Amino acid sequence: MIVKYGGNAMKSLDLRRAVAAEIAALRAEQTVVVVHGGGPVIERELAARGIPSEFRAGLRVTTPDAMDVVEMALCQLNKQLSQDVGHAVGLMGRDSDLLRAEIFDPTLGRVGRVTGVNADVLRALIGAGLTPVVGCVAVGPDGDALNVNADTAAGAVAGALNEGIVFLTDVDGVYRTYPDPASRAAHLTRAEVEGGIQDGWIAGGMIPKVRAALDALDRGAPFAVIASGMHAGALSAAARGEAGTRITP
Repeated sequence: MIVKYGGNAMKSLDLRRAVAAEIAALRAEQTVVVVHGGGPVIERELAARGIPSEFRAGLRVTTPDAMDVVEMALCQLNKQLSQDVGHAVGLMGRDSDLLRAEIFDPTLGRVGRVTGVNADVLRALIGAGLTPVVGCVAVGPDGDALNVNADTAAGAVAGALNEGIVFLTDVDGVYRTYPDPASRAAHLTRAEVEGGIQDGWIAGGMIPKVRAALDALDRGAPFAVIASGMHAGALSAAARGEAGTRITP
């Protein structure tokens, strides 16, 4: 299973380590690969250097100077998460061309779209009993780093390994009548997701989340789960199908 981890769940060190412990426990039951972002860490490091932070359509405008900071911040976080999980190896896209990408939109700078995953590297580590922890920096055609969206990077990894994926976020799943907890959809098909967007009960910040799930399915993942990473036990419950929203073709 691929676990996409990042965002608000990383703001608390205690919560970060609790999630890491759940990842380690899940590893005893099935294959696990972690793919992470690190927005709060990147924001902090950019601010410390006086580099402005700008987003367009949810993507960070990444100048060469900002790219250097993004890579530095994510590399450090990558090693910390690997240590938290234990029996893990932290990797970035430059490692054996693990994540390859092309420029997404020249107006966004060093922002990439994942075009390939070196799945053999991940399989080799898994076969050795180690958990790969992958940071969302890819290598571009020019050999330099590109900043890639962690959701789509995780979806690409899930597709390359033909594994299901859990997107840990700050909500408990997709609601038919938000925020009524009783309206959480335990399972949705692609057609139901598209219908929900059209009918308006999937809206706002949930749209990019379900789009990332659908992208993972397009790349070959058998299923995708949107679940909360904000409280202990959420990941294991989502893996058992007892929490979050599972989206299938």
